Amino acid sequence: MSRFTITPRGSFSLAAAERFFGRWEGTTGTDAAGEALRVAFLVDDWSGAAGLLVTQDGDGVHGEIVAAEGRPEAARVEAQLARVLSLDHDATGYAELGERDPVVGRLQRSADHLRPVLFHSPYEAACWAIVSSRIQQRQAQRLRSQISERLEVDGVALDVWPAPEHLLARAAIDGLPATKVERLHAIARAALDGDLDVERLRSLAPEEANAAVQQLPGIGPFWASLILLRAVGPTDALTLGEPRMRRAAARAYDRPELERDDDAFVALAETWRPYRTWVSVLLRATAAD
Repeated sequence: MSRFTITPRGSFSLAAAERFFGRWEGTTGTDAAGEALRVAFLVDDWSGAAGLLVTQDGDGVHGEIVAAEGRPEAARVEAQLARVLSLDHDATGYAELGERDPVVGRLQRSADHLRPVLFHSPYEAACWAIVSSRIQQRQAQRLRSQISERLEVDGVALDVWPAPEHLLARAAIDGLPATKVERLHAIARAALDGDLDVERLRSLAPEEANAAVQQLPGIGPFWASLILLRAVGPTDALTLGEPRMRRAAARAYDRPELERDDDAFVALAETWRPYRTWVSVLLRATAAD
C-alpha cells in the first residue's frame, strides 16, 4: 500500500529491536524467512491502525504498510515507527560514548547496539500501567491481548490496542475490576483531548510533563516516569526508580553502592550524557535477573 525508507543515523539493528519487541509485548514477529519484522499499531492521531513489514539492508530501514484499518496517513505511520524504534534520534554520539566508557561499549556490543524500543504511544503506555497494576506479567499480557483488536499482517493476526473511542464504548471488560475500567476510560478521554500527545509532552519541561501525566487516575510517580521515558522517547532523561536497572548498573560497573546510593548513581549517569535514557534501557535490557 505504501513504502518508505528511514536512514539510521548511527548504528542500528532491526534484529535487536525485534528481540526486544518479542520479550516485551509479543505483538510482533519475524516472517517465515526471518527477513522481515511484522508490526501493527494504533496510529497516534486515532485515524486507524497500520500493519507493516519492516526490513533492513545497507540502504536503511524499509517499511511497507501492508494492512490498515481506517484511514491512517503514511507520513504519520512512518514518523510513529521511527519514534518506536528510536530512529528519530541521531545515535552517532551514542557509539562515541561506548568508546569512552568500556562498560557501555561492552553492553552495546552484546546487545547488537540496541536502541530503546518504545510503546506505540503514551496512551497505550498509560493503559498498560492500569492493566498490569498489581497482577503478574503473564496475566497482564493475556488481558492486554483479550482487550485488543486484531489486524492481519502478512497472514498473521497481531494485537492492536483499541482506539480511545472504542475503549470508551466498553462499559465492562472481562477480567478487569470496575475501578480499572473507569481508569482506562479516563485515560481514553485524556487521549482524545490531546493531553497525551507526544508533541505536547515533549514541549513541557520534564517536571511539568511528569506532573501532567500523574493527573491521570491510577498513575503515580513510577509509571509517570516510565510513560515519559518509554513512550515519549527522550534520549537524556533519567529515573532513579527502576530497581532492576540500578542492580544491573551495580553489577556492570562492579560498584555495589550504585544500587542504593542515588548520589553515586546520578554522578555516574552524568558521564552518559546526552544518552542517559538509552544507557538506562540498555542496562535493564541486558540485566541477568
